[in-house]
Amino acid sequence: MKQPKSDVLQGTLDLLVLKTLNTMGPMHGWGIAQRIQQVSEDMLRLNQGTLYPALLRSQQRGWITAKWGVSDNNRKAKYYSITKAGRKQLEQEAQSWERMAAVINRVLEGA
Repeated sequence: MKQPKSDVLQGTLDLLVLKTLNTMGPMHGWGIAQRIQQVSEDMLRLNQGTLYPALLRSQQRGWITAKWGVSDNNRKAKYYSITKAGRKQLEQEAQSWERMAAVINRVLEGA
């Protein structure tokens, strides 16, 4: 199956990252990308050019924090964690997503 267009993904990427960090705890970028790919059953594949700007954006908004650590394979890696503001944003974004999905489903069923 084709990879989703990045403009569609960008609108939901912050939500996916926040949900992943909220569920899994602190993770490095590659781990976040792998987890999203795993949970989506390979339907979503994030490249560095998509993921890292989203992580930086979320960091600048105060939704996540980052600190350097060592990965499982003994490499230096930046680990991201969700903040209290990020949890609040996650809740708001999830509710918004559910409302929008319900509206789209109504339109599709009525069409």
